[in-house]
Amino acid sequence: MQTPSRTKLPLTASSSGCGCCSTQAPSSPPVETGVEYGVEGLTCGGCVASVQRSVSAVDGVESASVDLVPGGVSRLVIAGSAEPSAVRDAVTSAGYSLAKS
Repeated sequence: MQTPSRTKLPLTASSSGCGCCSTQAPSSPPVETGVEYGVEGLTCGGCVASVQRSVSAVDGVESASVDLVPGGVSRLVIAGSAEPSAVRDAVTSAGYSLAKS
């Protein structure tokens, strides 16, 4: 039995080469950065939703997320260009306070 031969196809020539043998380093995905705040007084998912909703309404906030630490200082991470005083006011209006840093 004879093994079928394969046809070798030439690689397409380009200035940067193909994706697997390019001499350029692959571009890294953008790293999402944010500003972190400590929030005191959160005890449940309802508290988290209240803070996220309030902070998300602030001008310049692209996204807001809270990592809940019941009985401790929860972590609020905000992406965007919001003023820290506006963030503090939003957290306060939701009924909570920023932790002292």
